Amino acid sequence: MRNRPYATVLKPYGQALVDLARERTEIVCLTGDLTRQCEIDLFQDMFPERFIHAGMAEANMVSMAGALARCGHIPFVHSFGVFSTRRPLDQIVNSVAYPNLPVRIVGFMPGVSSPGGPSHQAIEDVAPMRAIPNMTVVDVADAVEIRKALPAIVDHPGPVYLRLKRGEIPVIFDDDHEFSMTRAQIIKEGDEASILANGMMLSAAIAAAEALDAGGVSTRVVNVPVIKPLDSGTVLDVARRSKLVVTAENHTIVGGLGSAVAEVMAEAGIGCPLRRIGLRDTFAEGARTAPPLFKKYKLGTQDIIDAVWSALSRPGAAPAAPVVDAAPGEYAPV
Repeated sequence: MRNRPYATVLKPYGQALVDLARERTEIVCLTGDLTRQCEIDLFQDMFPERFIHAGMAEANMVSMAGALARCGHIPFVHSFGVFSTRRPLDQIVNSVAYPNLPVRIVGFMPGVSSPGGPSHQAIEDVAPMRAIPNMTVVDVADAVEIRKALPAIVDHPGPVYLRLKRGEIPVIFDDDHEFSMTRAQIIKEGDEASILANGMMLSAAIAAAEALDAGGVSTRVVNVPVIKPLDSGTVLDVARRSKLVVTAENHTIVGGLGSAVAEVMAEAGIGCPLRRIGLRDTFAEGARTAPPLFKKYKLGTQDIIDAVWSALSRPGAAPAAPVVDAAPGEYAPV
């Protein structure tokens, strides 16, 4: 893994999709009137004959994608996460998931990363997508994982929902990082607390674990990019080897990663304590930048540290989250 602050790149998804589409002529690209914002202006410039403007009609766009998939295409559907899941949910179920078609639904600006407030914040998108039969749900953490995930997603059976940060994307992993649709990755070992995280929360989980280690709490970090189907084997393995499990997600704690982990642990009868970092069943405000929202709604590095310290009943004050100054073009966890 790279050191903080992380270098960033622009439009890694857009470039990865273009690279994949050069090899896979079945790929078609649909936009819900958010082309540049979803990085797919690169696709439009390169393959205009395979690019479809669906306009601000997301339900129709998803139905179109289902029809294209029936004709042998692999449609990639793009919008902000809230518009690609909440608005067309009925069409996702009936036009895509029920017939189990290879439609890839891509949602940008997950959780409180959006400045637009409740109307634009996909804080619950994982929950309904997890509940839909045949749907696979993926939340990747950095530019390397984006590049590795697309070739894995394109041939995955059935529909896939892919959650993506917008804007400057950090480079957390080395180029040899391996992405798996079936296995979570233990990226740091420890034997007291295990933090399971994905997406925008992974960098905070890594920073929290390092601070906890320095404070005397041996902490494991598990990257869980595929929320459904969850790698229950790895989850149960680390839970059995831990005094505490903490999940961290840029999403409501209802129905997301924390719920998935809790379900697996409960069904296996594992009595290890569990703490969930996420939105506490509330809508969030808007803000010009994401860090104030992550801090206000307790989704930051310090909140993960505090949860571990408190749950393990450690005496005294919890370690302070490291302060990392990020220059332009760099990214530091909140």
